[in-house]
Amino acid sequence: MADAVKLICETCGQANRVPVVRLSEGPKCGSCGDPLVTGKVAELDAPTHDKATKGDEMPLIVDYWAPWCGPCRMMAPEFARAAGALKGKARFAKINTDDFPAVSQKMGIRGIPLLVLWKGGREIARLPGARPAAEIEGFVRSHL
Repeated sequence: MADAVKLICETCGQANRVPVVRLSEGPKCGSCGDPLVTGKVAELDAPTHDKATKGDEMPLIVDYWAPWCGPCRMMAPEFARAAGALKGKARFAKINTDDFPAVSQKMGIRGIPLLVLWKGGREIARLPGARPAAEIEGFVRSHL
């Protein structure tokens, strides 16, 4: 494993290099000061989504969702629970496909909710449909 990983701040989009041994110490963005590894789900906009999916070296799982989608709303607390369980191993984020339709169009998303696991600028795997926290955790762990 590398000595440091590059993490894109999910708040301001700034790239940060963090020593692996410090990931559990709550590293903060060098630009805006927000935490980089929180165990919570971050809300992304399109530019930050593009930077994070291309630049994050820690696994990043993104929930593509919309507010009108019942299964999306039903899965939100499960996704948050999985984020807490995998703190320090993967980062979790979501993006509203209604607010940023170009993202879903570019990615060929045909149905939501859709979870996409990214690492090192590459899409690793997709998991469609609403899932319980244990299944989300298992999906991420199986690709680490």
